[in-house]
Amino acid sequence: MTCDEFSTRIVAMMQTLYRISYTQLSQSCDRDEAVQECLYKAWKKRHQLKDEHYMQTWVIRILINECHNIQRKKGRELPLNEVPERVVPKDANLELHDALFSIDETLRMPIILHYIEGFSIGEISKILRCPQGTVKSRMLRGRQKLKIILSEEVKLPCEI
Repeated sequence: MTCDEFSTRIVAMMQTLYRISYTQLSQSCDRDEAVQECLYKAWKKRHQLKDEHYMQTWVIRILINECHNIQRKKGRELPLNEVPERVVPKDANLELHDALFSIDETLRMPIILHYIEGFSIGEISKILRCPQGTVKSRMLRGRQKLKIILSEEVKLPCEI
């Protein structure tokens, strides 16, 4: 793969990379850092990619690892004077967004990769490094939890 081909394919993936980082990290500076570090590592190790067909899967895996690295560095605690930034796309469904972020990451990622990013079960299996059956069961459990959460939100206004 030439440098120009690599660059062209990366540019085509940029929106996907930022959307995935958005699902992992709450601060925009952390999301930017994760994407930049992902691109740097992908560029630096581009010769290690054995099959160009799997480039997108490979780059997304690098991004997910970078997001985890940033989460580990930052820890789960926030300073008292810092409030997490909440940037939601203008056309986003806030209830669905909140419900997605209330479920565990292991259930959330397959749902986002499949329904929002359009990856197949096989591709998700490679990205998350788990069997296809595990991806399917996580998607099922995630959808069930989302259904419960969203149905509870619908009932709340009626009870008031």
